[in-house]
Amino acid sequence: MEICTKTKKYPKEWAAKTVKRKVVIYSGFLTAVTMLLLQQMVVASEKAPSESKETKWPDNIQSVLDNTKPFKFDRGSRLPFYVWSAMDCPVLSDAEAEELVCLLNERGIGMICTWHPEDIQGTFAKSLPIARAQKKLGLRINIHATHCLNFFFNCDPNTAHIDKDGKPFWDTSLIRPEMGCPFTLDFRRDAIRGRLEPFVKKYKEEGLSIGFIFTDWEIDGPIEWNDAWKASRRCSRCRQNIPEIENFLAFQKALRELRSELQQDVYAETILEAFPNALVGNYAVYPHNGYRYWYDWFEYYVEGQPALTDQRARYRHWYNEFPSTGYTFAMPVVYTWYPIFNWYDFEDTDWRWFYNMLLVASNAGENTPGNVPIIPFVHWNTTSPPKDADPNVRQFSKEKYQELLWHMLLRGHDTFFVFCFDQERDVEVPLAHTVWAAAQEFGEFLEKGVPITFEVPNKPGPVVSGLCLGERILTRRTDFTDNDEPVKIRVGGRTIMVGRNPGRCVIMSLK
Repeated sequence: MEICTKTKKYPKEWAAKTVKRKVVIYSGFLTAVTMLLLQQMVVASEKAPSESKETKWPDNIQSVLDNTKPFKFDRGSRLPFYVWSAMDCPVLSDAEAEELVCLLNERGIGMICTWHPEDIQGTFAKSLPIARAQKKLGLRINIHATHCLNFFFNCDPNTAHIDKDGKPFWDTSLIRPEMGCPFTLDFRRDAIRGRLEPFVKKYKEEGLSIGFIFTDWEIDGPIEWNDAWKASRRCSRCRQNIPEIENFLAFQKALRELRSELQQDVYAETILEAFPNALVGNYAVYPHNGYRYWYDWFEYYVEGQPALTDQRARYRHWYNEFPSTGYTFAMPVVYTWYPIFNWYDFEDTDWRWFYNMLLVASNAGENTPGNVPIIPFVHWNTTSPPKDADPNVRQFSKEKYQELLWHMLLRGHDTFFVFCFDQERDVEVPLAHTVWAAAQEFGEFLEKGVPITFEVPNKPGPVVSGLCLGERILTRRTDFTDNDEPVKIRVGGRTIMVGRNPGRCVIMSLK
């Protein structure tokens, strides 16, 4: 048996664009000597970018700084804005780290450092100055720990499925070719935990308390999607462990419980035992209503999986794993997944995107307890299109995407985590950051307000969201038709009338 030929490769940093300096020469006479001196000065400055303020930081960080502005309103103690492209930087002195952390914090952005278990000392050299600066400034220490959890399924032949004749085999439907039997992974717990422990120990010794730690752990461990059910029904070990394996819901429950327990045991507990106040979570793990309104980039629907039908959409049944993970924040995924566009027949193509993404956001907002922060991944560019993408699939408009982000905040989401590739960064970051920065004007509502509705209309029309704080309500209405009629919303036994106010939040009184 061929045990393993390859493993999933996580995207590396794309080469960043070079920032070119422009010299503007105002009208007036310049002698040949002056022109020559000016040219020499420009050449000299190009050869010494380290002396230029514009190129002091790595391109990924500088791009984020260039495309955002310092906050006009105080962020207070609210969570920062996170950016995938603002993770990590080369080794900095303590003074440089403090300067960078300050520049990002002025914009409400939290710097994130990645833990690399294959390069522990190199990780410390890069991450500890940032952590010390964050501690000194009273900010959260933010960590990306995906690499520490990879991989439970590590190509070991002992993790393969076993058929009725005793022959090993893999489930190849989940992208990574070495996905095997979920009931073989106990012996991998210590190894995975051991990838986290050196970092936890070092930060603990240095007096650096983790404030926020996340992973993008998705294509590993027990997963029920694609042809996993078919593979497990063929596996003698899976059949022994799941007596009702012919029932998909029983199969899903068994795998999700095991998946949750693995995350809780090796990851959440390892962090929380050392840092009890840390926000710990993972991509796509959040409380919900029992259905999932989106498909990840490697997933597809298989007949026989229970689902709700909405036009051509199939919203799959989803086991509520969050309580068993031990996680302390929710991390929904609110993306413009490519298939969404053709799931629906709405003539207004913006409504196709808005409708589905608001379903996802409202699902998380309504079902997550108020004391559990919601930190959603968001993405504007059409997500994960195939190579032969349909040219008729239209991009979600920037205007309506920003409206969606406002409604997410007014339905209980606490901040945004922008996922994007480097070539998308200059557009993605300011789109979301502009909303987050403007929302700080209503900081008291963001911190203490209670959402007034999670309703998602099933056809284009007015959409209303709001946060109630005492006798006041912060509302926002977004329209997809020309209807100017006020919208009735019941709040605490009273009815309020929300009029049309394009692009604005309005504070209303319940008195």
